[in-house]
Amino acid sequence: MRPWPGTPYPLGATYDGVGTNFALFSEVAERVELCLFDAEGKETRYALEEVDGFVHHGYLLNVGPGQRYGFRVHGPYDPKRGLRCNPNKLLIDPYAKAVSHGVKWDESLFGYKFDNPGERNDDDSAGHVPYSLVANPFFDWGNDRQPKRPYNETVIYEAHVKGMTVHHPFVPEALRGTYAGLAHPAVVEHLQKLGVTAVELLPVHQFVTDHGLAEKGLTNYWGYNTIGYFAPHDSYAAMPGEGGQVQEFKGMVKALHEAGIEVILDVVYNHTAEGNHLGPTLSMRGIDNEAYYRLVEGEPEYYMDYTGTGNSLNVRNP
Repeated sequence: MRPWPGTPYPLGATYDGVGTNFALFSEVAERVELCLFDAEGKETRYALEEVDGFVHHGYLLNVGPGQRYGFRVHGPYDPKRGLRCNPNKLLIDPYAKAVSHGVKWDESLFGYKFDNPGERNDDDSAGHVPYSLVANPFFDWGNDRQPKRPYNETVIYEAHVKGMTVHHPFVPEALRGTYAGLAHPAVVEHLQKLGVTAVELLPVHQFVTDHGLAEKGLTNYWGYNTIGYFAPHDSYAAMPGEGGQVQEFKGMVKALHEAGIEVILDVVYNHTAEGNHLGPTLSMRGIDNEAYYRLVEGEPEYYMDYTGTGNSLNVRNP
């Protein structure tokens, strides 16, 4: 099956009830492949031949919510010039609205060989990098309205989605530490009794447990290591099934709004989980390194690191 042309906007995967439009921005890509995966991990590739304004796009009929996908970007690989395309690396869609499971750390995730950093690593990373997921955009918001309480009347409660309810005795065990748990009546009533008018959630975007932590059997608890800015973190969902985190997150927001409580998100826009020049190639690095990240002038092999986190997003690039 050959993709229909589709549209260059919006970026990411957009389901319309019949099929899904896929769109990916890359100035350096010579060719982009959309990769679909079934439940057993079998991969089917489709070339996105339509390109408008550096956006590679295509539309597939009968592809809907829950579909696993990723991209492979063919283009120049020359790290010393800041170019890091490698089609052997499956890449997370930066605009994915849902992502499945965490990173399964393996040398194939890196663009270089561990025993020789100057040698390109062409091992396939599929099976180790998380899948992007087509999300269901439809949700019954009912009569939901933003509370829009004036700032001078706002009382903010900062909370961690998991930490807020993981040991809560009045929240059902299956819902503890989840979006649904945060929306449970016992939690909502507690917030109302305190006079809270807004909850500010620590990072809920899809994040990665660093390689070093994983090697020690630890996890990233706080979430300040984002890899998917538009995707609710999957491990905070109680709802079974891939992509269910989106529906559950919306349900949480709706329940809090009904109680007159606004939802504020703590977002880390300064860096991503791909780290410095020795970090993994998970997404933006392999799509268009120079477009997405700020590189050291005169030494584009390296990243500007303003916050000690390895890289800095190039937010001045439109």
